[in-house]
Amino acid sequence: MKIDHVHFYVEDAKIWRDWFVRHLGFQVVADSAVLPTFLEKADNIPWKAREDDTFHTCTQVVKSGPICFLLSSPLLPTSPVAEFLRYHPPGVADVAFCVENLEEIISLAQVHGAKILQPIQQNQYGQECIKWSKIAAWGSLTHTLIETTGGGNEETRESQRITESGSVEKYPSLFPSSSSWFAGIDHIVLNVNAGDLEHAVAWYENILNFQGQQTFNIKTSRSALHSQVMVSRSGDVQLPINEPGSANSQIQEFLNVNQGSGIQHIALRTRNIVHAIAQFRASGLSLLPVPQDYYSQVRQRKGLPLSIDELDTIAGQEILVDWKQETFFGSKNNRTPLLLQIFTQPIFGQPTFFFEFIERRYQAQGFGEGNFRTLFAAIENEQIKRGSLG
Repeated sequence: MKIDHVHFYVEDAKIWRDWFVRHLGFQVVADSAVLPTFLEKADNIPWKAREDDTFHTCTQVVKSGPICFLLSSPLLPTSPVAEFLRYHPPGVADVAFCVENLEEIISLAQVHGAKILQPIQQNQYGQECIKWSKIAAWGSLTHTLIETTGGGNEETRESQRITESGSVEKYPSLFPSSSSWFAGIDHIVLNVNAGDLEHAVAWYENILNFQGQQTFNIKTSRSALHSQVMVSRSGDVQLPINEPGSANSQIQEFLNVNQGSGIQHIALRTRNIVHAIAQFRASGLSLLPVPQDYYSQVRQRKGLPLSIDELDTIAGQEILVDWKQETFFGSKNNRTPLLLQIFTQPIFGQPTFFFEFIERRYQAQGFGEGNFRTLFAAIENEQIKRGSLG
């Protein structure tokens, strides 16, 4: 299993298309050139951004390396996006997975009482067979499941689609035209209501064959959360699931504003986080500040796997640093695995969805509790500024 694409429902798809181009260096897909294949071939879905009375939804597509985001906004009140936005702020509506056995997953979903929103569809295009379906997850979140067989490997199919349909459009950007800061989606975080964590974990275990990896119970003097990291059997999809551990938790604030469960953030993996963040700051991206005493504490920790100059450079960009020798992170060539992370402010103007940027050095695995606690404290400080943390 792997992530195929993520679908955002927003108020104006073109504005957000330009946001991704301007702030994160994404590129705009022209004429559905590199859309996921099943979407590209689906005649009954208005994926091209058309603005006439026969279409109720405008969808733009942006890509960066292997990452594909769909951005949809309503053109008419009959659009499903309009229905979503009547109940929720803008955010992630669907996370699509590539799967190996769609029929088996749908059978499991039915056995465990999941709602099938779209039964299995199938189309044959030459030697390539594409099947897809959609199931309801938590809150208004859905999962589109895609199985592709035949037709050559993925790289060949994508290359052919670009050649046949046109290349990626070039929009004015601060970024070099050939740059891609991202190696992929590292993880996607789901927030659920208090008391639902155990049920959500079981749902992803039973239906999508995820397994538990790490558990966190983060608490300060003011609030708390509980978290379980779920991982696909292939290891390619990581899904931490959070529930509030107190009535005033930042997770509860998200649930209140979002009016239910939903995706809190997506972590984009980068090969060089220091250079990437410097570029993102230059583009005007708003990032979450780090508590002032954080780097003093980092310098006092034993086994710091960075030179003073390296740490000063990282501190200059306010990037979080975490490591743990001879433990869960793993090791490579006797080098201490290292996690480097930073987070945006909520991008939609409300305390809901944000992005994380992460670099994993020396095959660092999992999630560091130190960074998790620091993130929790940093968001808590933002709650205090908003007056939502009593």
